[in-house]
Amino acid sequence: MRGRAALAVAAAALAFAPAGCDRMPGAKAAEKTALRPDQITDFRALYAANCQACHGANGQNGPAIDLANPEYQALVDDATLRNTVAKGMPGTEMPAFAQSAGGMLTDEQVDAIVAGMRKEWRKANAFGGATPPAYAQDGTGNEQHGHELYEQRCSICHQQPARQQVTSPVYLSLVSDQALRTIVIAGRPDIGQPDWRLKPAPGNREPPVVLAYLTKAGPPTPLAAQDVTDIITYLHTLRNPDAISAAPAPRTPRR
Repeated sequence: MRGRAALAVAAAALAFAPAGCDRMPGAKAAEKTALRPDQITDFRALYAANCQACHGANGQNGPAIDLANPEYQALVDDATLRNTVAKGMPGTEMPAFAQSAGGMLTDEQVDAIVAGMRKEWRKANAFGGATPPAYAQDGTGNEQHGHELYEQRCSICHQQPARQQVTSPVYLSLVSDQALRTIVIAGRPDIGQPDWRLKPAPGNREPPVVLAYLTKAGPPTPLAAQDVTDIITYLHTLRNPDAISAAPAPRTPRR
């Protein structure tokens, strides 16, 4: 009887051992707290995994537009920003990220990225009381006037070897008219690109010849809304219509 009693006690102990170990401090903590990729909603984690490679750490100094630029955040409304993240931007390197458009992110994750950008990088009165040209590029531009304006107002910067050669068909095959317009209006302070007012960008990163041009006649005259439209219209004519963008082709949404 004593032998049977001992075996019963041992069996009972073994039966409760897994539950007891599972309750020990730290046991299986990683398994309990780990999130599936589609459950992550932390902005910094989502940005690092999906946006940083193109837009740079903290939204700056990447090959794509400066998301941390307060003027960009003020220029683009919530619906447009969300639509760009979710569905991408045709004619550019910007792919679609929403699962509904063939990407990997849930609607909640797309919302978290947009909300995080707004919280981190949007500032009140980003334009200092000035009214910028409208965000959207329309089809009313004048190519000849745009060419003249480009030579007068833009070429001195963009003919510099260290600056982007924006008239290059290779470059233009990778950006859309809307992306060009956005940069002309909001600028890219992270690389010294002024906004539509053509003021020297913060930090004076322009070459001396550019600074001399921007300051020789006092405060530069801002580009009018129609001027921006005309410049983009001119650049559009330089784009090779047969060029294939490197942007990923749209994928069929997963069901």
